[in-house]
Formats: sequence, C-alpha cells, structure tokens
Amino acid sequence: MTSFDTSPQLNVWRALLALAVVFVMLATTGWTAVHSRPGATPLDASRAAWKHGRIAGRELPDPEASPALLARFFASLGAHQQSRLAHRYPLAVGNMNGAPVRLRYEANHIALDQQRKVERARMHDDRLSPVGQREAGRLMHRFEALMAGGRQILAFDPEGSGRVAEALGDLDTAQRVSVVVPGVDTDLLTFQRSYRMYSAPVGMATSLYAAERAASPSARTAVIAWADYTSPDGLGMEAATAMRAEEGAVRLNALLRALPGRAPVQLYCHSYGSVVCGVAAHTLPSRVSDIAVAGSPGMRSGSAAGLRTTARVWAMRDADDWIQDVPYLEVGGLGHGADPVSRRFGARVLSAQGAKGHAGYFEPGTESLRNFASIGVGAYDTVRCAHDIDTCRTGLSGTVAAGRA
Repeated sequence: MTSFDTSPQLNVWRALLALAVVFVMLATTGWTAVHSRPGATPLDASRAAWKHGRIAGRELPDPEASPALLARFFASLGAHQQSRLAHRYPLAVGNMNGAPVRLRYEANHIALDQQRKVERARMHDDRLSPVGQREAGRLMHRFEALMAGGRQILAFDPEGSGRVAEALGDLDTAQRVSVVVPGVDTDLLTFQRSYRMYSAPVGMATSLYAAERAASPSARTAVIAWADYTSPDGLGMEAATAMRAEEGAVRLNALLRALPGRAPVQLYCHSYGSVVCGVAAHTLPSRVSDIAVAGSPGMRSGSAAGLRTTARVWAMRDADDWIQDVPYLEVGGLGHGADPVSRRFGARVLSAQGAKGHAGYFEPGTESLRNFASIGVGAYDTVRCAHDIDTCRTGLSGTVAAGRA
C-alpha cells in the first residue's frame, strides 16, 4: 500500500517517523553547507577570458546570453572561426547553451585533454599524498575515457566532483530526444561504471538508446546522459531537501531550451533525479512531451496535476526497491512529497517487472526498460501498465513519431 492509500493514523505515524529520522541525521551528520573554493574555477576563468575576447574585430556576446542570441552569433561565423573560439575558450564554448552541439563536442574534447594533462602532472606531484596522487590518476583515466572513440561530450566542468553530459545519436537530426536525469552520488568518476554499468548515467543512456533503436529501427532518436548538475552526496541532509534539485532544475531547463531542432523531448528521472524533474516541471519548454520517473522519493508535489506541466507524467517502482520505505511527505522543507506511484498522485503507472531493486530500471530485458523505450519512440500503445491493467494508457492511442498523442 502507498502513503496516500493508508489511514490518517498511519500517516501521522509516518510524519513522526520522518521527524525522528531528521533529528538522527542532524545529530550524526549535521546540516550540509555548500562552500565554494576560493578563486576562479577553470570554467569561470574560461568565461572571463571569453568576455574580453574578439573574433574578426567583433566583440564576443555574453556567454550567459539567451541560447537564441548565441545561436545567431555562431551561425554568423565560418567553420574556421568557430573552431578558433573552441580552441581559445574550450570550457566556455563546451558549456555554452546556444553553441552548435558539434562545436561543443570539439571544445569539450580540447578541455578534457587539457585537464587530462593537469591530472597526469598531479599524479607525480610530491606535494600530494599517495591518496591524492591516486585520485589524480583516477581522474586522468576518466578524462581519457571520455575523449575516446569519438564520444560526444555535451558539457564538462572539472571543478569539485565535476559535471558532465554525453549525447548518443545525432541531436541535430533526431526526431525524438531522451534525457536521462540520475540521482545521488553522480559525478565525473561515477558517470560511467564497468561494474553494475546500468546503474550509472552512461550505462542507463546506452541501454535506453539500444532499446529505442530495437523498438523502432526507423526512428531517428538521440539520448543524453545528463549529469550536469551537482547531485547530493549520499543519503544525508542534501538528499532530504530540494536544494540540489532547485539548482539542477535551472541547469536542466537551460539545456532543454538550447537543444537544436523541435523534436519532442522525454525525461527519464531516476531516484533523486525525479526531484530535479519535479522542481523543473512547471518551467519546462513545451517540447517536453513526457516525464517518466523510476524509484522516486517524490517530486515535490502532491499530485501530477500539481506539477503544472503539459507533459505526460509516468511513474514506476520495482517491488524490491527500498525507496518505497521512505516517508512520502514533506515537513518544513524535508522530504519530497507524495508517492508518484500512488493512486491519488495521478501519474500513469508503468510495470517495472524485472528491475530488481533501486538501480535496475535500465537493465536490458526488463519491463521497465521496454516501457521507457516505448515512450522514447512514441509507441504509447505498447507500454505495459502496472498490475496488468490498462489505466496508464487512458486517452492515448497509436504510435507518435513526433509530437503528442
């Protein structure tokens, strides 16, 4: 049973339990404060240099200008001029919403190479402890991996634990674009894993991309593994609040408004990523056709209607997912609200059969992944609802190559 399907007495008990959990967390971990490193970050420095730069005698536009303005600026340049800017200001261009995506890939490849050399030098820096040298080595190898095989790195920021996003497929020509929004403990080093690979953003996106192509070989799809926000570190106070989600929602919206073309966008929001999507929902661009959440602790709303979005809202949870035991409520900013798979929330509830716990929703062969792929290609008539009932397909029919049913 879900939190909205229980007696008032049990809901009161859960509220008290939630407060008890809060007090324990405060006693053991304390409130988490966010501190910025002193001085300019590499990305800040690149943007500052951009602001003082020129190309062919022209001043460069504000790097924080609207994507439309920046897109017009880059369209006015020749290919050689664009490439010069990518080489001069790689981090600025690589993270610039409005720059052509292929130029961002080029710029981020250059930035990754620069950071790879920095970490390689730090590996042999006697001023660092052995632990620090090993950490430098791990980062160097991660940067090398992100540079390999023509990977399309859409965003990259080496500061702190790092932020990164990668595109699979051709964003310029895609008919439908899927964006994977991950949860806690996501950073540069956990962006990709060889062990339990489908629990990391790259594995999630790769699995989804393959499943979409299998579901509709003729559909031109693209998938973005989006870890371009600072996620909570573990299951402490940050994960119990919306602070990181609010910051992430701003960044997610900025990305979506800068994507090329007009293809519909589908969001796949896992765990704390569903909090990000819930906070962002009311400001999402209209091209976002679907929001699908899996293993959600809540979306900062009491109902799907309360998200104030025109996108379809889907939810799923595996029967063995521990997230079902969190208190689905919000008290003084702690907790994330109603259970998205509860009847009263009003989402379209999907089958997650085969997912096996909290991190298995993108595993090949699962019902959860097949449902995600059906949404990704617009084949809404093929999704399988939870409990083998058809309510999640109410009002939907047929396959939609572009746009909404």
